[in-house]
Amino acid sequence: MEVLLGKALIELQSIALSVGLPRYAGKQLAEWLYVRRVKSFDEMTNISLKGREALRSSYLIGRHSPIAHAESSDGTIKYLFEIALGGGKQYIESVYLPEGDRATLCVSTQAGCKMGCRFCMTGTLGFHGQLSAAEILNQIFEIDEAAAVHHRPLLSNIVYMGEGEPFDNIDEVLRSLSVMTSAYGCGWSGKRITVSTVGVINGLKRFLDESDCHLAISLHNPFHRERQEIMPAEKLYPIEDVIALLKQYDWSGQRRVSFEYICWGGQNDTIKHARELIRLLAGLECRINLIRFHAGVEKAFAASNERQMEYFRDYLCGHGITTTIRRSRGEDILAACGMLVNSLREV
Repeated sequence: MEVLLGKALIELQSIALSVGLPRYAGKQLAEWLYVRRVKSFDEMTNISLKGREALRSSYLIGRHSPIAHAESSDGTIKYLFEIALGGGKQYIESVYLPEGDRATLCVSTQAGCKMGCRFCMTGTLGFHGQLSAAEILNQIFEIDEAAAVHHRPLLSNIVYMGEGEPFDNIDEVLRSLSVMTSAYGCGWSGKRITVSTVGVINGLKRFLDESDCHLAISLHNPFHRERQEIMPAEKLYPIEDVIALLKQYDWSGQRRVSFEYICWGGQNDTIKHARELIRLLAGLECRINLIRFHAGVEKAFAASNERQMEYFRDYLCGHGITTTIRRSRGEDILAACGMLVNSLREV
């Protein structure tokens, strides 16, 4: 049966009419789904019993709870969801990151990933399918609910940085963002949401034109040949082309673009790389987030030491590019950047 979660207001109005309800019931459905976040039709008390039965006979709400979770020593919590794809079962993980009275959620957009970045453990899963907008939103709603139940901070920010390449699933990602930011939906400011990409240009262009959420580019190396060796997507979507597209847009306001940069000792943390980053990003209002490498199955990479990362950061800052070193979270439960491999299935 068709799922209601993820539907736009105009779609919900059409569904209401199709089951014999008035058009305004579509707005009621949106409120139940996105504001009150109900899990059953029985909770929709301002819709007639007959209308609820008609909806129940043809539609599912689309909510399902995580099947496992693990908590890190630093408070990070990783959740495992089971989803139906291709007539079978697949699994995805989401990561809840509390910080004081705020919390960020890292959501997945695909089951596995097809980008094949050599340094990313998630890439070893292969690609198993696209998540629907409902499956993306379900991660957000379920984990926010869990936070409320356990008296943890509610979600203040969302990052689309879990399993998968968001812009390889652009239709469903944009649909989920629309629900999150629209007045009929959750009403969030786009400035509370960041979407990450390796630089899939066709999806990137649509995102830039159709959303006002923040953007993060997985950069990791400014040189074409070196980046292509670790990120196969560079062959189709050269970082020079990605940056050229970004420079066509205005980043001087509240909307922000940042670059994610994992540091490997002697491989991409040298002055040569810093100078090329400065050249590449000249004229673009942006920031760089340096990330500590979390070793996985690939043995060809060694993390930069702290002193070198700080030197690299200071050199970039000294040449006009705001650069920070991101604090690692959740490494002990395989929840840090690039470590999502559905390990909770084994627990």
